[in-house]
Amino acid sequence: MFTYTVRRILSLIPVLFGMTLVVFAIIHAIPGNPAQVILGQRATAEAIATLTRELGLDRPWYIQYFDYIGQLFQGDLGTSLRTRGPINVEIWPYLAATFELTLVAMIIAVIVGVNAGIISAWFSKSWFDYVAMVLALVGVSMPIFWLGLMEQWAFSIELGWLPTTGRENVRDPISAITNLYLIDTLLQGRFDQFWVVVQHLILPSLALATIPMAIIARMTRATMLEVMRSDYVRTARAKGLRMFWVVYKHSLKNAIIPVLTVIGLQTGLLLGGAILTETIFGWPGIGRYLYDAIAYRDYPVIQSGILLIAAIFVLINLIVDLLYVFVDPRIKYNK
Repeated sequence: MFTYTVRRILSLIPVLFGMTLVVFAIIHAIPGNPAQVILGQRATAEAIATLTRELGLDRPWYIQYFDYIGQLFQGDLGTSLRTRGPINVEIWPYLAATFELTLVAMIIAVIVGVNAGIISAWFSKSWFDYVAMVLALVGVSMPIFWLGLMEQWAFSIELGWLPTTGRENVRDPISAITNLYLIDTLLQGRFDQFWVVVQHLILPSLALATIPMAIIARMTRATMLEVMRSDYVRTARAKGLRMFWVVYKHSLKNAIIPVLTVIGLQTGLLLGGAILTETIFGWPGIGRYLYDAIAYRDYPVIQSGILLIAAIFVLINLIVDLLYVFVDPRIKYNK
Protein backbone atom coordinates (compact mmCIF):
# COMPACT_ATOMS: atom_id res chain seq x y z
CA MET A 1 0.00 0.00 0.00
CA PHE A 2 2.96 2.32 0.55
CA THR A 3 3.88 2.16 -3.14
CA TYR A 4 0.29 2.88 -4.13
CA THR A 5 0.13 5.86 -1.76
CA VAL A 6 3.37 7.35 -3.09
CA ARG A 7 2.21 6.86 -6.68
CA ARG A 8 -1.11 8.54 -5.93
CA ILE A 9 0.60 11.48 -4.25
CA LEU A 10 2.94 11.91 -7.23
CA SER A 11 -0.03 11.76 -9.59
CA LEU A 12 -1.52 14.75 -7.78
CA ILE A 13 1.33 17.00 -8.94
CA PRO A 14 0.25 17.27 -12.62
CA VAL A 15 -3.38 17.66 -11.49
CA LEU A 16 -2.53 20.63 -9.28
CA PHE A 17 -0.16 22.02 -11.92
CA GLY A 18 -2.95 21.92 -14.50
CA MET A 19 -5.28 23.53 -11.97
CA THR A 20 -2.91 26.48 -11.52
CA LEU A 21 -2.72 26.99 -15.28
CA VAL A 22 -6.49 26.90 -15.79
CA VAL A 23 -7.21 29.17 -12.82
CA PHE A 24 -4.47 31.61 -13.85
CA ALA A 25 -5.88 31.84 -17.38
CA ILE A 26 -9.48 32.32 -16.23
CA ILE A 27 -8.61 34.92 -13.60
CA HIS A 28 -6.55 37.02 -15.98
CA ALA A 29 -9.41 36.92 -18.47
CA ILE A 30 -11.65 38.73 -15.96
CA PRO A 31 -12.12 42.33 -17.13
CA GLY A 32 -10.85 45.10 -14.91
CA ASN A 33 -7.52 46.32 -13.58
CA PRO A 34 -6.73 45.53 -9.93
CA ALA A 35 -4.88 48.84 -9.67
CA GLN A 36 -8.04 50.67 -10.72
CA VAL A 37 -10.09 48.77 -8.12
CA ILE A 38 -7.55 49.44 -5.36
CA LEU A 39 -7.18 53.17 -6.09
CA GLY A 40 -10.86 53.79 -6.81
CA GLN A 41 -12.78 55.39 -9.63
CA ARG A 42 -11.31 58.86 -9.11
CA ALA A 43 -7.68 57.76 -9.50
CA THR A 44 -5.67 59.39 -12.26
CA ALA A 45 -4.29 57.43 -15.20
CA GLU A 46 -0.74 58.13 -14.01
CA ALA A 47 -1.45 56.73 -10.53
CA ILE A 48 -3.04 53.63 -12.02
CA ALA A 49 -0.11 53.08 -14.38
CA THR A 50 2.37 53.52 -11.52
CA LEU A 51 0.58 51.02 -9.26
CA THR A 52 0.23 48.58 -12.16
CA ARG A 53 4.02 48.62 -12.62
CA GLU A 54 4.59 48.25 -8.87
CA LEU A 55 2.32 45.21 -8.76
CA GLY A 56 4.02 43.69 -11.80
CA LEU A 57 0.78 43.53 -13.74
CA ASP A 58 2.32 45.19 -16.79
CA ARG A 59 4.50 42.16 -17.51
CA PRO A 60 3.47 39.42 -19.99
CA TRP A 61 1.07 36.84 -18.49
CA TYR A 62 3.49 33.94 -18.92
CA ILE A 63 6.19 35.79 -16.97
CA GLN A 64 3.68 36.39 -14.17
CA TYR A 65 2.66 32.72 -14.27
CA PHE A 66 6.19 31.33 -14.02
CA ASP A 67 6.99 33.76 -11.22
CA TYR A 68 3.92 32.46 -9.38
CA ILE A 69 4.94 28.81 -9.93
CA GLY A 70 8.44 29.62 -8.69
CA GLN A 71 6.98 31.07 -5.51
CA LEU A 72 4.82 27.97 -5.00
CA PHE A 73 7.86 25.68 -5.18
CA GLN A 74 9.36 27.77 -2.38
CA GLY A 75 6.23 27.36 -0.27
CA ASP A 76 5.19 30.97 -0.84
CA LEU A 77 1.58 31.60 -1.86
CA GLY A 78 2.41 35.16 -2.84
CA THR A 79 1.40 38.60 -1.62
CA SER A 80 -2.09 40.08 -1.61
CA LEU A 81 -2.47 42.97 -4.02
CA ARG A 82 -5.03 44.60 -1.74
CA THR A 83 -3.44 44.29 1.72
CA ARG A 84 0.20 43.81 0.60
CA GLY A 85 0.42 41.08 3.25
CA PRO A 86 1.73 37.50 2.80
CA ILE A 87 -1.09 35.16 1.79
CA ASN A 88 0.46 32.31 3.83
CA VAL A 89 -0.31 34.28 6.99
CA GLU A 90 -3.57 35.87 5.90
CA ILE A 91 -5.34 32.79 4.58
CA TRP A 92 -5.04 30.44 7.57
CA PRO A 93 -7.63 32.10 9.89
CA TYR A 94 -10.19 32.00 7.06
CA LEU A 95 -9.30 28.42 6.15
CA ALA A 96 -9.49 27.38 9.82
CA ALA A 97 -12.97 28.90 10.12
CA THR A 98 -14.16 26.91 7.10
CA PHE A 99 -12.49 23.73 8.43
CA GLU A 100 -14.35 24.10 11.71
CA LEU A 101 -17.70 24.79 10.06
CA THR A 102 -17.28 21.96 7.51
CA LEU A 103 -16.18 19.45 10.16
CA VAL A 104 -19.18 20.13 12.40
CA ALA A 105 -21.54 20.09 9.40
CA MET A 106 -20.17 16.75 8.16
CA ILE A 107 -20.36 15.19 11.63
CA ILE A 108 -24.05 16.12 11.75
CA ALA A 109 -24.60 14.95 8.16
CA VAL A 110 -22.87 11.59 8.71
CA ILE A 111 -24.52 10.76 12.04
CA VAL A 112 -28.02 11.70 10.94
CA GLY A 113 -27.70 10.62 7.29
CA VAL A 114 -26.16 7.20 7.90
CA ASN A 115 -28.58 6.28 10.68
CA ALA A 116 -31.60 7.57 8.75
CA GLY A 117 -30.54 5.48 5.75
CA ILE A 118 -30.01 2.39 7.89
CA ILE A 119 -33.39 2.68 9.62
CA SER A 120 -35.11 3.34 6.28
CA ALA A 121 -33.58 0.15 4.85
CA TRP A 122 -34.31 -1.79 8.04
CA PHE A 123 -37.99 -0.77 7.94
CA SER A 124 -38.27 -0.60 4.18
CA LYS A 125 -41.64 0.65 2.86
CA SER A 126 -42.70 1.74 6.34
CA TRP A 127 -43.95 5.20 7.25
CA PHE A 128 -40.46 6.11 8.53
CA ASP A 129 -38.92 5.07 5.21
CA TYR A 130 -41.33 7.21 3.20
CA VAL A 131 -40.98 10.23 5.51
CA ALA A 132 -37.18 9.99 5.63
CA MET A 133 -36.81 9.74 1.86
CA VAL A 134 -39.24 12.61 1.26
CA LEU A 135 -37.26 14.74 3.71
CA ALA A 136 -34.04 13.70 1.97
CA LEU A 137 -35.47 14.79 -1.36
CA VAL A 138 -36.55 18.11 0.15
CA GLY A 139 -33.11 18.52 1.72
CA VAL A 140 -31.35 18.06 -1.61
CA SER A 141 -33.73 20.47 -3.35
CA MET A 142 -33.87 23.19 -0.69
CA PRO A 143 -31.81 26.33 -1.46
CA ILE A 144 -29.20 26.94 1.22
CA PHE A 145 -29.75 30.70 1.25
CA TRP A 146 -33.49 30.25 1.93
CA LEU A 147 -32.89 27.68 4.67
CA GLY A 148 -30.29 29.90 6.32
CA LEU A 149 -32.62 32.89 6.33
CA MET A 150 -35.47 30.78 7.75
CA GLU A 151 -33.18 29.51 10.52
CA GLN A 152 -32.19 33.06 11.40
CA TRP A 153 -35.81 34.19 11.43
CA ALA A 154 -37.05 31.27 13.55
CA PHE A 155 -34.24 30.65 16.04
CA SER A 156 -32.61 34.08 16.26
CA ILE A 157 -35.29 36.69 15.65
CA GLU A 158 -38.48 34.98 16.86
CA LEU A 159 -37.17 32.66 19.59
CA GLY A 160 -33.91 34.42 20.42
CA TRP A 161 -32.15 31.15 21.18
CA LEU A 162 -29.10 31.43 18.93
CA PRO A 163 -26.92 34.23 17.51
CA THR A 164 -27.53 35.36 13.96
CA THR A 165 -24.02 35.89 12.57
CA GLY A 166 -20.32 35.59 13.34
CA ARG A 167 -18.09 33.07 15.13
CA GLU A 168 -17.73 34.68 18.57
CA ASN A 169 -19.00 37.32 20.95
CA VAL A 170 -17.38 40.54 19.73
CA ARG A 171 -17.51 41.92 23.27
CA ASP A 172 -15.43 39.01 24.54
CA PRO A 173 -13.07 38.09 21.67
CA ILE A 174 -11.22 34.79 21.65
CA SER A 175 -7.44 34.76 21.84
CA ALA A 176 -6.59 32.73 18.75
CA ILE A 177 -3.98 29.99 19.05
CA THR A 178 -4.85 27.60 16.23
CA ASN A 179 -7.75 29.74 14.90
CA LEU A 180 -9.96 26.69 15.45
CA TYR A 181 -12.08 28.31 18.13
CA LEU A 182 -13.49 25.09 19.58
CA ILE A 183 -9.94 23.93 20.27
CA ASP A 184 -8.62 27.35 21.33
CA THR A 185 -11.30 27.87 23.97
CA LEU A 186 -10.63 24.42 25.45
CA LEU A 187 -6.86 25.00 25.47
CA GLN A 188 -7.44 28.20 27.44
CA GLY A 189 -9.99 26.61 29.76
CA ARG A 190 -12.66 29.10 28.67
CA PHE A 191 -15.70 26.86 28.74
CA ASP A 192 -18.02 29.88 28.66
CA GLN A 193 -16.46 30.94 25.35
CA PHE A 194 -16.61 27.32 24.14
CA TRP A 195 -20.38 27.34 24.59
CA VAL A 196 -20.62 30.68 22.77
CA VAL A 197 -18.67 29.19 19.82
CA VAL A 198 -20.97 26.16 19.79
CA GLN A 199 -24.02 28.43 19.72
CA HIS A 200 -22.59 30.35 16.74
CA LEU A 201 -21.88 27.06 14.94
CA ILE A 202 -25.32 25.49 15.26
CA LEU A 203 -27.29 27.39 12.61
CA PRO A 204 -24.66 27.60 9.83
CA SER A 205 -23.58 23.98 10.32
CA LEU A 206 -27.18 22.75 10.16
CA ALA A 207 -27.76 24.74 6.97
CA LEU A 208 -24.53 23.46 5.44
CA ALA A 209 -25.23 19.85 6.50
CA THR A 210 -28.64 19.66 4.82
CA ILE A 211 -27.59 18.61 1.31
CA PRO A 212 -24.83 16.11 2.27
CA MET A 213 -27.10 14.66 4.94
CA ALA A 214 -29.80 13.96 2.37
CA ILE A 215 -27.35 12.47 -0.14
CA ILE A 216 -25.71 10.27 2.50
CA ALA A 217 -29.12 9.05 3.73
CA ARG A 218 -30.25 8.05 0.24
CA MET A 219 -26.94 6.35 -0.59
CA THR A 220 -26.91 4.47 2.73
CA ARG A 221 -30.46 3.26 2.21
CA ALA A 222 -29.73 2.04 -1.33
CA THR A 223 -26.57 0.13 -0.39
CA MET A 224 -28.07 -1.29 2.81
CA LEU A 225 -31.12 -2.61 0.94
CA GLU A 226 -28.83 -4.46 -1.45
CA VAL A 227 -26.62 -5.88 1.30
CA MET A 228 -29.54 -6.93 3.52
CA ARG A 229 -30.83 -9.16 0.72
CA SER A 230 -27.54 -11.11 0.75
CA ASP A 231 -27.33 -14.75 1.78
CA TYR A 232 -25.00 -14.15 4.73
CA VAL A 233 -27.48 -11.68 6.23
CA ARG A 234 -30.32 -14.18 5.94
CA THR A 235 -28.04 -16.81 7.51
CA ALA A 236 -27.15 -14.50 10.39
CA ARG A 237 -30.81 -13.81 11.04
CA ALA A 238 -31.64 -17.53 10.80
CA LYS A 239 -29.04 -18.19 13.51
CA GLY A 240 -31.01 -15.97 15.83
CA LEU A 241 -28.73 -12.93 15.90
CA ARG A 242 -30.44 -9.75 16.99
CA MET A 243 -31.42 -7.52 14.10
CA PHE A 244 -29.43 -4.63 15.56
CA TRP A 245 -26.16 -6.60 15.36
CA VAL A 246 -27.00 -7.97 11.92
CA VAL A 247 -27.51 -4.44 10.60
CA TYR A 248 -24.75 -2.49 12.33
CA LYS A 249 -22.05 -5.14 12.58
CA HIS A 250 -22.47 -7.21 9.41
CA SER A 251 -24.52 -5.28 6.87
CA LEU A 252 -23.14 -1.78 7.46
CA LYS A 253 -19.53 -2.95 7.16
CA ASN A 254 -20.18 -4.27 3.66
CA ALA A 255 -22.33 -1.33 2.60
CA ILE A 256 -20.09 1.45 3.85
CA ILE A 257 -17.69 1.82 0.89
CA PRO A 258 -20.07 3.72 -1.44
CA VAL A 259 -21.12 5.81 1.56
CA LEU A 260 -17.47 6.63 2.34
CA THR A 261 -17.02 7.77 -1.25
CA VAL A 262 -20.00 10.12 -0.97
CA ILE A 263 -18.78 11.44 2.39
CA GLY A 264 -15.35 12.22 0.92
CA LEU A 265 -16.79 14.00 -2.10
CA GLN A 266 -19.25 16.01 -0.03
CA THR A 267 -16.53 17.07 2.43
CA GLY A 268 -14.42 18.39 -0.42
CA LEU A 269 -17.38 20.18 -1.95
CA LEU A 270 -18.30 21.83 1.35
CA LEU A 271 -14.78 23.21 1.82
CA GLY A 272 -15.04 25.12 -1.43
CA GLY A 273 -18.77 25.60 -1.68
CA ALA A 274 -19.72 27.13 1.66
CA ILE A 275 -19.71 30.71 0.36
CA LEU A 276 -23.51 31.09 0.51
CA THR A 277 -23.65 29.83 4.08
CA GLU A 278 -20.68 31.98 5.10
CA THR A 279 -22.23 35.06 3.51
CA ILE A 280 -25.66 34.61 5.13
CA PHE A 281 -24.26 33.93 8.60
CA GLY A 282 -21.34 36.38 8.39
CA TRP A 283 -18.91 33.49 8.80
CA PRO A 284 -15.31 34.62 8.09
CA GLY A 285 -14.35 31.56 6.04
CA ILE A 286 -12.35 30.88 2.90
CA GLY A 287 -15.43 31.41 0.74
CA ARG A 288 -15.88 34.97 1.99
CA TYR A 289 -12.14 35.56 1.66
CA LEU A 290 -12.16 34.51 -2.00
CA TYR A 291 -15.37 36.46 -2.67
CA ASP A 292 -13.74 39.67 -1.42
CA ALA A 293 -10.59 38.87 -3.42
CA ILE A 294 -12.65 38.51 -6.61
CA ALA A 295 -14.32 41.85 -5.95
CA TYR A 296 -10.90 43.50 -5.65
CA ARG A 297 -9.34 41.53 -8.55
CA ASP A 298 -6.76 40.22 -6.07
CA TYR A 299 -5.23 37.67 -8.44
CA PRO A 300 -2.68 36.02 -6.07
CA VAL A 301 -5.31 35.46 -3.36
CA ILE A 302 -7.78 33.94 -5.83
CA GLN A 303 -5.14 31.65 -7.36
CA SER A 304 -3.74 30.48 -4.02
CA GLY A 305 -7.16 30.02 -2.43
CA ILE A 306 -8.49 27.90 -5.27
CA LEU A 307 -5.24 25.91 -5.38
CA LEU A 308 -5.48 25.15 -1.66
CA ILE A 309 -9.10 24.04 -1.96
CA ALA A 310 -8.21 21.82 -4.94
CA ALA A 311 -5.29 20.30 -3.02
CA ILE A 312 -7.48 19.57 0.00
CA PHE A 313 -10.15 18.07 -2.24
CA VAL A 314 -7.77 15.60 -3.91
CA LEU A 315 -6.13 14.82 -0.56
CA ILE A 316 -9.51 13.93 0.97
CA ASN A 317 -10.20 11.62 -1.96
CA LEU A 318 -6.82 9.94 -1.42
CA ILE A 319 -7.60 9.42 2.27
CA VAL A 320 -10.98 7.89 1.35
CA ASP A 321 -9.26 5.50 -1.08
CA LEU A 322 -6.85 4.40 1.65
CA LEU A 323 -9.70 3.92 4.13
CA TYR A 324 -11.20 1.30 1.81
CA VAL A 325 -8.42 -1.11 2.82
CA PHE A 326 -9.23 -0.80 6.52
CA VAL A 327 -12.98 -1.07 5.99
CA ASP A 328 -12.89 -3.99 3.54
CA PRO A 329 -9.94 -6.43 3.91
CA ARG A 330 -10.73 -7.83 0.44
CA ILE A 331 -9.37 -4.64 -1.12
CA LYS A 332 -5.60 -4.70 -1.61
CA TYR A 333 -3.33 -2.03 -3.08
CA ASN A 334 -0.36 -4.18 -3.95
CA LYS A 335 0.74 -2.30 -7.07
